[in-house]
Amino acid sequence: MGRWRDGDGTLTVGTGDEARMVPLRVAASYRARTRGLLGQDGIEGALFLTPCSGIHTFRMRFTIDVAYLDRKLNVLAVRTMKPGRLGLPRLRARHAVESEAGAMAAWGIRPGVRLAVGTADTQEPATG
Repeated sequence: MGRWRDGDGTLTVGTGDEARMVPLRVAASYRARTRGLLGQDGIEGALFLTPCSGIHTFRMRFTIDVAYLDRKLNVLAVRTMKPGRLGLPRLRARHAVESEAGAMAAWGIRPGVRLAVGTADTQEPATG
């Protein structure tokens, strides 16, 4: 997918019978990325930020997991960040996924895993 748009979608972790589907909100516009999870007490599912190579948790109300993804949606790194922190930018990162702390481990998101993002705009899951 060449151009991402704000909206709802599905994050797929794994393939076949092992696939895990997670509700996803896509934040592609500057305004949606800037707002992110600010002012929220939690999130059902995950938030996909694109383009994104770095995260901060200033003014956040809860601890989050952050997965940094390359352009093909391969997970480069996963970090847990408490409120009030500034994460270092990831060199090859093009996208980031945010969720409540602990959710990514439960979903099987770890470095080396490839994710897929399906949105209302696409019939097939997008891979970057």
